[in-house]
Amino acid sequence: MDIHVNLIGRTDLTGEIYRQLRTAILNRHLKPGEMLPATRELALRLDVARTTVSIAYDRLTAEGLAVSKVGSGTYVADAVPTQTTVARVGTSVLRPKLDWETVRIPSELWRATKYDFRAGIPETGLFPSKTWRRLLSHEFRPHTNTMLYGDPAGHEALREAIVRHVAISRGIRAHAEDVIVTSGTQQAIDLIARVLLNPGDCVCVEDPGYGTPRRLLAAMGLQVHGIPVDAEGIIVESIPRRARLVYVSPSHQFPLGMSMSPSRRTALLAWASDNCGAIIEDDYDSEFRFGGKPIEPLHTLDRDGRVIYVGSFSKTMFPGLRLGFVILPSSLRSAIRNAKYLADWNSPPALQGAMARFIEAGYFARYLRRMREVYEQRHRSMIVGLNRMFRDELQIVPSSVGLHVAALARTTSPERIEILVKRASERGVECTPLSLYAAAETQLAGLVLGYGAIESDRIDEGLAVLRKVFDE
Repeated sequence: MDIHVNLIGRTDLTGEIYRQLRTAILNRHLKPGEMLPATRELALRLDVARTTVSIAYDRLTAEGLAVSKVGSGTYVADAVPTQTTVARVGTSVLRPKLDWETVRIPSELWRATKYDFRAGIPETGLFPSKTWRRLLSHEFRPHTNTMLYGDPAGHEALREAIVRHVAISRGIRAHAEDVIVTSGTQQAIDLIARVLLNPGDCVCVEDPGYGTPRRLLAAMGLQVHGIPVDAEGIIVESIPRRARLVYVSPSHQFPLGMSMSPSRRTALLAWASDNCGAIIEDDYDSEFRFGGKPIEPLHTLDRDGRVIYVGSFSKTMFPGLRLGFVILPSSLRSAIRNAKYLADWNSPPALQGAMARFIEAGYFARYLRRMREVYEQRHRSMIVGLNRMFRDELQIVPSSVGLHVAALARTTSPERIEILVKRASERGVECTPLSLYAAAETQLAGLVLGYGAIESDRIDEGLAVLRKVFDE
């Protein structure tokens, strides 16, 4: 590889070459056995005499950091001591704004675990990987232009496929130009907030609710208020009139799991109309409904263009795909497209093209049908297991949608639940305390238990381990 040696403003040229190469070797930037540039080549590149480089190489060889092989060249020695500290730029006066350093990145989401009850993680072992690889490989053929920049709004075929999918599965009427493809739900929320809101504006989220959007909005300088929920969803009367935007998950409230009642939906739309507000509807896993009548999305009830519908393929396909979409009123199309362009230009064209073909060829619909049956069985296993083993400890929140269930603690405090969750993690059981999703100081005590990533026949086994932790 090309080695960078900086001699600008230096007088001791041999010493600088020696010191910079020595640092690179000790820091393992140059690996043992790696060949150094020929003295003639490096001298020509640095515009110095060949002797200047040769002397530096001789010093490295004398220290045992390099080995000269006659007729071959100079190599980094195989046995080189590791430098314990890597040289860094001096202490900086730069500091992040707000509370960026306090953001908790959930590293457990990519850590393997024995009993995986983490919420929001779908099954990946049953995904048709061969079909997906074939479709993705097709997108890298020369005629597809997927190695070039793409339209910030998204791959045209994918936008059209999304429109057909939501029309069939959710009854949503939209056109391809209403759709912007994003890198997941979080980017969709980020783009919407940047286009609609100013620092200091009031936004509202469900409490408890999905924490990442709440922290994202706060980091943008917005005043974020948690609005309590009950069995019918968000309590609309608690939303302040000055709020500019409300973020909700009406089809399957996260994390409690209830669906917003029709009367509450009507009230929320009326609030938006009366107060010139906007609503983000996060419909994150509504494809997996196991019972009851499907409830219309807010988007289909909206007559004023105040609902912005957000969807994601992370729960229906696999989390690493990082593809989502937003369906916009016409007044926001251009601005959101421009914001997407400034954010990252476009989501990966090859992934979008493969996703479009996956939907259009019918693979997506077949996969959803198959996984709906799988998740329904796991949902039943989870409910039966919790009722049998935790009836005295936990009260299940009724739900018939999605990849997780929530259970409220009957007597245990939020602090105690958090301790139990940590102990369970040490035994190979990963689940989430309900208090993690609190927007205000008042916290609910309970657990959120996902079943997307654990087989039905292992749910009882994992719950039994969790029960032992509760009994200790």
